[in-house]
Amino acid sequence: MTPDDRRAAEQAARRRLAADEAGTGARRTAVPLAQVFGRFWRHPSPWLILTVLAAAVAWRLAEGGWQRTDLWAPAVLVALFPLLEWVIHVFVLHWRPRHVGRLTLDTELARDHRRHHADPRDVPLVFIPWRSLLAVIAGYTAAALLAFPRLGQALTFIAAVAAVGLAYEWTHYLVHSDHRPRSRLYKAVWRNHRLHHYRNEHYWFTVTTSGTADRLLGTCPDPATVPVSPTAKNLHAA
Repeated sequence: MTPDDRRAAEQAARRRLAADEAGTGARRTAVPLAQVFGRFWRHPSPWLILTVLAAAVAWRLAEGGWQRTDLWAPAVLVALFPLLEWVIHVFVLHWRPRHVGRLTLDTELARDHRRHHADPRDVPLVFIPWRSLLAVIAGYTAAALLAFPRLGQALTFIAAVAAVGLAYEWTHYLVHSDHRPRSRLYKAVWRNHRLHHYRNEHYWFTVTTSGTADRLLGTCPDPATVPVSPTAKNLHAA
């Protein structure tokens, strides 16, 4: 490639990035990361998850009896989390309410997620609703205590789920904040989720990663080939 070809390719890449970012929400004044981090802790779900994480770690340390088998469940969780995130986003958060007679089948998670799409700048809606989060914590904690053969192994898994959940909440909040991405990795995650909100809600379902489960499951197209969805801010309106 000649220098002229390289310059032309770089200019084309910059034009394409600018076009993509024009479709991922208006630019706003940059906010320092420390300020965003401080605001993150003003909401209940990070504190709920952190409490579970601290309690599980403290109990695990007191329990003792570490074995190599403690590691396999957290390792599988981390490896499969992009797929798990994709499944929850598609089938739980994008749940379309069903009617059975006079009964409406819907959840707080799905209702709040529709409100989140309607106004991605509404900060409280960025977080997992605390009532639903309590139910999720109770459910997976009970399941872990029943499913694993050793208490220590269950506590390790509970702590791992809490750590992953805290990472999810932070990443989601950060993407919706006014902190501008700088690193290549964060810029890819930021762009992926912004495309989901501002271009087409039928694609780009992962939040903490980009080009993982979406690429595997066919929901990571070239943004230039995807039309802007008229229902991205009004899920299931069509």
